[in-house]
Amino acid sequence: MSTVTSADGTTIAYTKVGSGPALVLVDGAMCYRDFGPMADLADGLAAMFTVYFYDRRGRGESTDTAPYAVEREAEDLEALIAEAGGDVLMYGCSSGAALALEVAKRPGSGVRKLALYELPAITDDTGKQWPDDLLSRTDELVAADRRSDVVKLFMKTVGTPSFVIAIMRRTKVWKKLMAVAHTIPYDYRVLGDTGYGKPFPADRWSAVTQPALVMDGGKSPEYMRNSQRRLAEVLPNAEHRSLPGQTHMVKAAVQVPVLAKYFSS
Repeated sequence: MSTVTSADGTTIAYTKVGSGPALVLVDGAMCYRDFGPMADLADGLAAMFTVYFYDRRGRGESTDTAPYAVEREAEDLEALIAEAGGDVLMYGCSSGAALALEVAKRPGSGVRKLALYELPAITDDTGKQWPDDLLSRTDELVAADRRSDVVKLFMKTVGTPSFVIAIMRRTKVWKKLMAVAHTIPYDYRVLGDTGYGKPFPADRWSAVTQPALVMDGGKSPEYMRNSQRRLAEVLPNAEHRSLPGQTHMVKAAVQVPVLAKYFSS
């Protein structure tokens, strides 16, 4: 395991594989190096890139420092970018896409090119918007250490059927999810108001002038596909692509050739 130290003293654990231009991968909610899609994606891209993937604060082998702020988590990523040489390509998945955008919009970010997959957003009436009290309810459950309930609320919010949740609660996966349940409010804060049925503010990411590829899955819900097209429209220098047959749980074997071609062009 390798580590970097963020501006507030938080230790961020990361893995580095491959050779070539530096490529940083940013996970979505509840995922980390040993649990989620990035290890397979890194293996697939290592032949062409030096791939860095890491445990976001509070997950895996990274530490945490209270109180949480989006600014602090952006600084974690900035520390990793500096470790990678200060000039990187970046891929963000789900809430990790919002975090990648948060860093990319900063002057001198070191992010040269972006790829984003399904930033969670509901920007029209084709999806059920998040309840207004979602963040406050989640904060209350975390404060009460009701980790299983935190995960259950998150799963219901993202549309996981009740019977699937019931099955998952009987598996080892549920314990892994509970271990990082306290970080779910972090993701909601990174996302901001993207889940409340509002159009993206035209100026939220106007400073992200780097080339960006915004992707969604062809089998993802209509609201998700609509929001990704709109994200590509509000970013100053973006293109949109839908990956046939894919959902939010996109397969590494499908993404690797797409990302390799995009980042190499």
